[in-house]
Amino acid sequence: MKIIVPMAGMGKRMRPHTLTTPKPLIPVAGKPIVQHLVEDIIRMCNQKVDEIAYVVGHFGAEAEKNLIRIAESLGAKGTIHYQDTPLGTAHAILCAESALTGPVVVAFADTLFSADFNMDPQCDGVIWVKQIEDPRQFGVVKTDKDQVITDFVEKPQEFVSDLAIIGIYYVKDGDNLKKELQYLIDNDIKDKGEYQLTNALENMKAKGLRLKAGRVDEWLDCGNKDATVYTNRRVLEIKYPESYIAKTATLTNSVVIAPCHIGENVHLENSVIGPFTSVGNNTKISGSVVKNSIIRDHTSIKDAGLDNSLVGNHVHYKQKLNDLSMGDYTTES
Repeated sequence: MKIIVPMAGMGKRMRPHTLTTPKPLIPVAGKPIVQHLVEDIIRMCNQKVDEIAYVVGHFGAEAEKNLIRIAESLGAKGTIHYQDTPLGTAHAILCAESALTGPVVVAFADTLFSADFNMDPQCDGVIWVKQIEDPRQFGVVKTDKDQVITDFVEKPQEFVSDLAIIGIYYVKDGDNLKKELQYLIDNDIKDKGEYQLTNALENMKAKGLRLKAGRVDEWLDCGNKDATVYTNRRVLEIKYPESYIAKTATLTNSVVIAPCHIGENVHLENSVIGPFTSVGNNTKISGSVVKNSIIRDHTSIKDAGLDNSLVGNHVHYKQKLNDLSMGDYTTES
């Protein structure tokens, strides 16, 4: 099986953090968002993954190296594919054309989930959905009594279904999907100005392929700062309920309230950390109370009170109470 991860978006809603780090590489609970995503897919699918194909903008050599490292740590080959112009979801996937063979999972990299994946051998594909209150900003599906998809609707302004597509798809034959994606491009078939994956899936359904809706228990968004901090909280609750504290971390007159993730060479002094807080490697926090926050690497926090905050790398911050969103290499006192 192969996994294709489209992740070329600019992450404008996550600025200033995405000015220096691609959004899928921002960490929650001690790991990049995209690493949690592919790890969870592999665990849920219980299938051998041969390749993880990342569709990126021009993130730079270091980011690409990190993506390859994530794939290799999971026993897969990592490949990098470029989407130079944002022309829609169908176009993004087709940028990884060489990976569209055999069984394929497509997973967009700003979403985490909790689910029990079931690859029904009688189906040609599975599209995972979540029932939501307001589906107007999402693609949705309609299903029959057997959960076979009967219709795809992109951002319906009048109610047709509350089953929102979360951005994770499985197709049994990637070549079928590749043909339908290429058909959209060759015939310039767009919806709302872009080439949409749902149009390709609709064509597959119209040709008799059976696509089922799979339900997720929880859908976690990483689209903006507040959503990412909340996702950090939920991942900590699920994966590190008793907290993770690296052996190289030192605590001096400090308390860590679970769940938290404390990275390598962290030094905590006269501080209370947690609950729901991730602290990156080589960071020092002193005289502070930090909860429900993400503090990244090589950062210094002194005499501060932080809640619902996302603080970047190489930041120096002290003597303030705040709900904070501060990018890399910032100093404020």
